[in-house]
Amino acid sequence: MRFTASLLALGIALVSAVPIQDSPRQRLLDGKPLPSKYRTRSVNITNPYTPSFRDPYDSAVDSVGQGLDPLPYRNGKGATVLGPWNKDRSRQDPDLVRPPSTDHGTLPSLRWSFADSHIRIEEGGWTRQTTVRELPTSVELAGVNMRLDKGVIRELHWHKEAEWGYVLEGNVRVTALDYEGGNFIDDLEKGDLWYFPSGIPHSLQGLGDNGTEFLLIFDDGSFSEESTFLLTDWLAHTPKSVIAKNFHLAPEIFAHLPEKEKYIFQGSQPGSIDQERPTGNNIKKSKYQFTHKMLAQDPKITSGGEVRITDSKNFPISKTVAAAHLTIEPGALREMHWHPNADEWSFFISGRARVTVFASQGNARTFNYMPGDVGIVPRNMGHFVENIGDEPLVMLEIFRADEFLDISLFQWLGETPQRQVADTLFSEDAEAREKFLKAINDPKRDEVSKGAEAQ
Repeated sequence: MRFTASLLALGIALVSAVPIQDSPRQRLLDGKPLPSKYRTRSVNITNPYTPSFRDPYDSAVDSVGQGLDPLPYRNGKGATVLGPWNKDRSRQDPDLVRPPSTDHGTLPSLRWSFADSHIRIEEGGWTRQTTVRELPTSVELAGVNMRLDKGVIRELHWHKEAEWGYVLEGNVRVTALDYEGGNFIDDLEKGDLWYFPSGIPHSLQGLGDNGTEFLLIFDDGSFSEESTFLLTDWLAHTPKSVIAKNFHLAPEIFAHLPEKEKYIFQGSQPGSIDQERPTGNNIKKSKYQFTHKMLAQDPKITSGGEVRITDSKNFPISKTVAAAHLTIEPGALREMHWHPNADEWSFFISGRARVTVFASQGNARTFNYMPGDVGIVPRNMGHFVENIGDEPLVMLEIFRADEFLDISLFQWLGETPQRQVADTLFSEDAEAREKFLKAINDPKRDEVSKGAEAQ
């Protein structure tokens, strides 16, 4: 009986070690389509990461959504990987594992994920940053992702740099004092903005049951959260005799001031703005509007999504930061374009994207982005953003500028003498020439386009 049981166990082990030749994984490895019962999407998925796969058009592959493991195969070239291999990271960056055939030359990294940033954990909150130290190409802007729980305060402070904020989730109260001594208080929700010029003292506090999470942008890539001017830090390094003289009180009043910075800490629950607003003969409200409801703007509806732009034209106080909020539907494209006045600092809120950046001199490189990722596109470098996933791609394009500017390739060619365009691109293909000239005739901007195949 023992011998029979051992043989049975050995047989089971051998069977389990033999690959199932018609399993979903094996079919994908062989470059075969999946039977319909295995598909989660109504498309014919063929594994592109095999020696036999061919794609002369460098189509996008959603390796995350399709559950594929990218390998460095492209149009018959390449080989498997024998050494250490991080499959999860490879799925997130399929166009680094197998770059489009159009990629060429050397470009620095234009991608960073906040998931790779150090998190500073405090009482009731946390913060992490993406600056030129984390992403060397982030020279014009720096970003901070911060979370404040219910009632938690980002203490009274100010910066050398201007601060632009976007509420990702929840509710937050902002306070400030302007250059003329006017006070400002406002309560914000998801999709709202604030902007505090350099040196404006301000504070932030999480409201509601879950507090808030937001993205902060500073108009200098070398910014550091550690270089903030904090109220508690200043007073801890000022003689109490001086503090007493400044506030017209006895020194013992200040015997128990915090010995070091509080930075982020649990505060008491605030009342309404009217209940909290200071009063008195010497109190005045600010005449400046430091906040703006970006998502409440009427969007420009395009064939493939929506666009909202906020800059100094509709948010006058924001003199050094301009931004666009984009929703790109699955398969749609943020059209080929470039920005003449600033580097683009992109933040991806949801969805999956690929971006190819053209840097002239034959240099181009493709990057992939997921929620929480940051992308850089240096000024004047041509690029697009393609939604390669199965859900809407939501992102922010942010610039160190007072005005949002972009130049559309489609519009440029449509408004250039057509003979020049045709001679440049289609001198040897008369049929393609006529079709192209018809497509760009009398061009209408379509910042987020479905494209002909999707339409």
